[in-house]
Amino acid sequence: MDINPFDLFKNAQKFQEQMGSLQTRLGDIRATGSSGGGMVELDINGKMELKAVRITPEAMEFKDNEMLQDLILAAFTSAMEKMKEAINAEVGTVAGNLEIPGLS
Repeated sequence: MDINPFDLFKNAQKFQEQMGSLQTRLGDIRATGSSGGGMVELDINGKMELKAVRITPEAMEFKDNEMLQDLILAAFTSAMEKMKEAINAEVGTVAGNLEIPGLS
């Protein structure tokens, strides 16, 4: 198996450039999590920043604050799971574009 170290270096540079590009695109990747049949919705971006919160009037009428808190937590957890999937797909695309000599 002949591995050219210059090819490895070139691929490492390409990977680093693609990861840098991905890092700048993270702000544009969005995920929405919801709970309570859409009573609470949260939007986050790939930088894990909360971008929007939507709570229906029906959810605001809960006499029990714990119920609303649970809905918010469930919506956040849903958004985070979706974001992890989206980021994994993006990273998989970057890693899939690499050509590593000897590992075909």
